[in-house]
Amino acid sequence: MMFNRYRRGLFITSFLAAPVILYLVYVISPYIQAFYIAMTDWRGVTATPTFIGLDNFQRLFGDGTFWKAVTHNGALLVLLPLITIVIALFFAFLLNVGGAQGVTGIRGSKFYRVVFFFPQVLAVAVVAVLFQQVFRPDGSGMLNGPLMALGLDPVGFLSNRNVAFWSVLGVMVWQAVGFYVVLFSAGLASIPRDMFEAAQIDGASRLSLFFRITLPLLWDTVQVAWVYLGILALDVFAIVWVMTDQHGGPDWSTTVMAAEIYRNAFQYFRFGYASALGVVMFFFTVGFAVLSLRLSRRERIEY
Repeated sequence: MMFNRYRRGLFITSFLAAPVILYLVYVISPYIQAFYIAMTDWRGVTATPTFIGLDNFQRLFGDGTFWKAVTHNGALLVLLPLITIVIALFFAFLLNVGGAQGVTGIRGSKFYRVVFFFPQVLAVAVVAVLFQQVFRPDGSGMLNGPLMALGLDPVGFLSNRNVAFWSVLGVMVWQAVGFYVVLFSAGLASIPRDMFEAAQIDGASRLSLFFRITLPLLWDTVQVAWVYLGILALDVFAIVWVMTDQHGGPDWSTTVMAAEIYRNAFQYFRFGYASALGVVMFFFTVGFAVLSLRLSRRERIEY
């Protein structure tokens, strides 16, 4: 008996060993290397970088551009999940429960799901180039063209430092919301229709159906969506780098930490400093995920 248990344990261990080794080599090892490089003055060309301790971090926290990037990531961290989840929940509720008859979805809901999900099939760089054309400051821009035709002044969506950040946020919401509409729709489809019908018989309004049934039963899904969107807000790079002027402009009004990491590493060749930025962003991301899961923890509702 003991021998069979030992053989079974050895068999399971042999299968688990390969993925664990791969994870250590290709995930944990790069993290350790990044932490070490962050404490050097490596410029990407020397074989033996000089160890300088925490000098990069001291310089980092005195860098005004870094704090601008942190501020923008922080704003995205709050606004992107909040706006995306509110819009996605609204549309998912309409598509599944918002029909005129009973608790069915609106007419053509399957078609609308495909339309909402369409931005997800586009590469992020393609989305950035697409909205460069949408936001063009002349008459050929999709937004400024009608404004100029009406005799109004064009809006510098990407050239006005007071508007550029909000333009980036709008593009990120546009791209992300469709996925979460489909995600929340799948969660709503798993809720028994009897619960909605019983509430309607008792006289519950659509608003009550949403806040008393839909939202509590979708809370676990909303929690996961919040964490994913928060990580997206911290790791955003391609939209900012491709779409904005000067890769984070104008006047650093849209720069984010990921853009500064790339800029310092591959334009200024300060790989040690860029690694220090990466270490800070790593702890921001992990801290946000852990904090969000703990603060949004609640008892599971069974149905």
